[in-house]
Amino acid sequence: MAGQQSSARRGRGLDFDEVRKYYPGDDVRAIDWRVTARTGDAHTKLFKEERERPVLIAVDQRNSLFFGSQTCMKSVWAAEFAATIAWAGLENGDRIGGLITGQTAHCELRPKSSRSSVLHFLQNLLRINQALPDQSGESSGLDFTGQLLALRRITRPGTHIFIVSDFSDYTSSRHLAHLSYLARHNRITLCMVSDPIDKVAPPPGYYQFTDGNQTAGLDTDSAPVRTAYAQVFNDRLNSLRADCLKTAIPLIEANTTDAVMDVLHPLFGARR
Repeated sequence: MAGQQSSARRGRGLDFDEVRKYYPGDDVRAIDWRVTARTGDAHTKLFKEERERPVLIAVDQRNSLFFGSQTCMKSVWAAEFAATIAWAGLENGDRIGGLITGQTAHCELRPKSSRSSVLHFLQNLLRINQALPDQSGESSGLDFTGQLLALRRITRPGTHIFIVSDFSDYTSSRHLAHLSYLARHNRITLCMVSDPIDKVAPPPGYYQFTDGNQTAGLDTDSAPVRTAYAQVFNDRLNSLRADCLKTAIPLIEANTTDAVMDVLHPLFGARR
């Protein structure tokens, strides 16, 4: 099955590109006899080849995404976003692969062009999603640095990489160089998913939190606490925005209250 992405290479393909003078070694079957007769010099037709584009979907499914205050968990929204990208890519004739990262395990899937490969990706995504939250206290899975290193290892030039995460452990000093390296030979799209409470502290009051082993408290009656709470998220978001601007990487800022198709429409709507 031919893909729908035009290759930079020119040769015998499906779509006509241009006519140029014939050079020894060119395929004589591509000679344009009309132009040859009109100009007196042999000319040949060039065509654009089509190829399948590999799409690699990196989905973060660690404990930090097992949170949601309204519509759904961040992990569920990220999984739905990844599934939509996978089916859209398959329909577009692309090869679909993935990197799914859980709290204590991860799964690497090489891009393949088949319905069964997408279903295999979704089965592994569901398995890792349903393992949340991991309360073993271990963090033997890949952190964000490990995810980027894995992408550098398994990605081939020309791949469209989608990274879906809450970027809870993102820092420019550790991760910008990896993103810049990946962006040199690939197309990258980042999707940062957040929850309303990630951005703004809950209403004034005293809240207790636990991870199953330890308990902590948060007093949102204090104005400085509320300001500092919001600043943590804003600093991380602004750092990611600045790095995306430096590397010309598109950044999708999504919320768990957003419909996935509404978020994807500006990205794909003009082409569908």
